[in-house]
Amino acid sequence: MKMMRLKYVVEDTDRHGNVRIYYRRAGHPKIRLRGPVGSREFLIDYQRAESGEAYKQKKKAKEKSQTGRPGTLGWLCVQYFKSPMYRQLDASTRRTRRSILERFCQNHGDGEKPYAKLLPRHLRIRRDEMIKTPAAANTMIKTMRQLFRFAVRYDLHDTNPAAQVEYLTTNAEGYHSWSLDEIEAYEKAHPFGSMARLALALALYTGQRRSDLVRFGWKDVREDEEGVLWIGFTQHKGRNRHPITLEIPIIPELQRYLADDRVGDATFLMSEYGKPFTAAGFGNRFRKWCDAAGLGHCSVHGLRKAAAARLAELGCSEFEIMAITGHQTSKEVTRYTKGASQKLRAASALAKLSLPRETAKSVPPFATRPGSGTVLPRNRLKNIEISDKWQPVGESNPSFQVENLAS
Repeated sequence: MKMMRLKYVVEDTDRHGNVRIYYRRAGHPKIRLRGPVGSREFLIDYQRAESGEAYKQKKKAKEKSQTGRPGTLGWLCVQYFKSPMYRQLDASTRRTRRSILERFCQNHGDGEKPYAKLLPRHLRIRRDEMIKTPAAANTMIKTMRQLFRFAVRYDLHDTNPAAQVEYLTTNAEGYHSWSLDEIEAYEKAHPFGSMARLALALALYTGQRRSDLVRFGWKDVREDEEGVLWIGFTQHKGRNRHPITLEIPIIPELQRYLADDRVGDATFLMSEYGKPFTAAGFGNRFRKWCDAAGLGHCSVHGLRKAAAARLAELGCSEFEIMAITGHQTSKEVTRYTKGASQKLRAASALAKLSLPRETAKSVPPFATRPGSGTVLPRNRLKNIEISDKWQPVGESNPSFQVENLAS
């Protein structure tokens, strides 16, 4: 049996556990190979990649989608990429949107077809082909809506066919919100003083997205007239179109983490190479930290939901929670906290039932929340004394205490 040594062949596993085979050579885009390894289809694809034929075809298809004849879908995409509507988007949004449109144009040669003949039923067919990944299908429809919104605004088309296409049903709950047991399991897997543990504290006690967590540093901290330190920042998401600026006090439990000498200066969170994380890199690293704790279903964004839910359980109003999370409408906050809100309403209702009828009054289900303590500069954080009201998330008491979010 003749043995062949195949260079540049790698296997990648996607988030669904599917193994895919690629021809990956430095300086070139990777080429998907049909499997299994050693099959006739695999060898044909490998020879095409090795000879460079696959690269030429991929480049040609991309060029078609990027130029195209006037009136084609590819041409419309090019006009959109040149427009202010596209160029004013965040860089990561531009990359994602461009990638989706290029894939759409390359599929079945759709980039060479006249966009004026694209109908809602055509988009529904493409959407239904992506039924296994409904969130990705909805993102594709959303991107096509933006493309034709541009076309209508600049008088290149009369209607928006994508606006008539319904989104697929997805998980209404979104990201999983961490429970107290899951937070405790994470803390047991990652000791106090580790970067993994600091990441948990920052996410839990600020309620921010990963794109903001990776940018937090001492440069964002200021001291007010009363000696209280605040983290002041503009949220990264939507900062170019609808900037949202927040100031959040540092509560005593978070002080304990920031007092550690291993906390970075430029940014609190540092990679294993001593450099600040990117948002994507931090997401990947946090994924590994969760996996190490046996929490494969948890994510860093789930801590943002957990923070909002804890605040709701303490009786905070939607506007108080929005002052922490930065949401501009109560719709998303309500989705984050509906379970906690139901619990509050149920407690309030039963509290009324437990009182004599003649003295029944509306009473709050929880005691008054404690006020926040004075936050000290970093050079004094090590000597801070935390009140008994504040139970630290430490080795002796690893579980998350909802009182920590009261201020």
